[in-house]
Amino acid sequence: MASPQYAPKDEDAKWLTPGVASLGAASFFSDAGHEIATSVMPAFLTSVLGGSAAALGLIEGVSDALTGTMKVIGGPLANDPARRRRLATGGYIITAAATAAIGFATAVWQVGVLRALAWAARGVRSPARDALLGSLARPHTFGRAFGLERAGDNLGAVVGPLLAAALVAWLGLRPAIWFAFVPGMLAAVAIIFAAREARALPTGVRRPIRLDVQGLRRAGIGRPLLPVLLFECGNLATTLLILRATDLFTTLGFANAASLAILLYAGHNAVAALIALPGGFWLDRVGPRRVFASGAIAYVLAYGLIALASIHWVFAVAGFLLAGAGVGLAETAESALIARILPDELRGSGFGVVGGIQAVGNIVGTVVAGVLYATASPAAAFTYAGAWMLLSACAARVFRAPASSGQNPG
Repeated sequence: MASPQYAPKDEDAKWLTPGVASLGAASFFSDAGHEIATSVMPAFLTSVLGGSAAALGLIEGVSDALTGTMKVIGGPLANDPARRRRLATGGYIITAAATAAIGFATAVWQVGVLRALAWAARGVRSPARDALLGSLARPHTFGRAFGLERAGDNLGAVVGPLLAAALVAWLGLRPAIWFAFVPGMLAAVAIIFAAREARALPTGVRRPIRLDVQGLRRAGIGRPLLPVLLFECGNLATTLLILRATDLFTTLGFANAASLAILLYAGHNAVAALIALPGGFWLDRVGPRRVFASGAIAYVLAYGLIALASIHWVFAVAGFLLAGAGVGLAETAESALIARILPDELRGSGFGVVGGIQAVGNIVGTVVAGVLYATASPAAAFTYAGAWMLLSACAARVFRAPASSGQNPG
């Protein structure tokens, strides 16, 4: 992992290799595909299949839990270069097929099974994709490489819902979900291209499947996990943000309020996409600590504005956009730091552990905030989440690569 912080300009200009670009494209197409299905699924489940909001909540809760679990399981599997290529490719294909198959469901339980399968595949492929990107990118360009991948993912979350709205108006609910297969398979093609480029890299001996906890600890991953956990405890599910916006605009009628809330969500994702790549360039210059701390502070400000949004709707708009900036910076910093700290043979495990921490933190934070939202007030819920983000920003001083790695500790 030892490498200089800066590289000659001719080398620096070559950061956007075909493999790095393909991984960014894969994230964009995949997220656009499953966001189409995610946007349509509530209406499909309730109006077509006769399901309830409780059933939708159970399906989404189980699926999200599976994603986090499979990230932890998939991490050690992704330590081996040959295996990570297969996991990434297979994961994207299964996610695309299972997501589109929801459109053929005739019962609520079928939707649950297919959603769980898609989200499990999405979880197991995630460490493999990130480890693959770490092997294709140069160490001094990890920030911009992971920033591009995060930008693609968030841009897909903007395009997907917009495509879903157009497809439902044009074709109906079921065909709109079927269409999710198209961007999903484009993502699979992109990841296959990246895997072929990675196949040309030297791989060494075949690596065993095991979570090398001692190896991760010696590499220095332990301390940076504290600010990550604190951050994820405050990183509320976007559904709570959408609920807050819907409540604020109810005087305009429920349909108009829901539409405005979705537009704000799209704006949140657009800002995340726009800031992730510049944040990655900034990270390559100053290190991940400042970028991560800036993301946490952006969230503190965002939640403060959303908590006060009943005073004026402008606060809600500003809060949504600041939250988008926060996620664009922090997620890029988390991924780049793991790639900087860990050698290739441990990166899969590292990304898997971080994925598990993200899932646990998200569940804990969102559940408590949801209870506060319902029993106390929305302001109490977002103040609670903002407190976690403030703690994360304070703890960010340990969010750095150890000096022995040869990287700028930043």
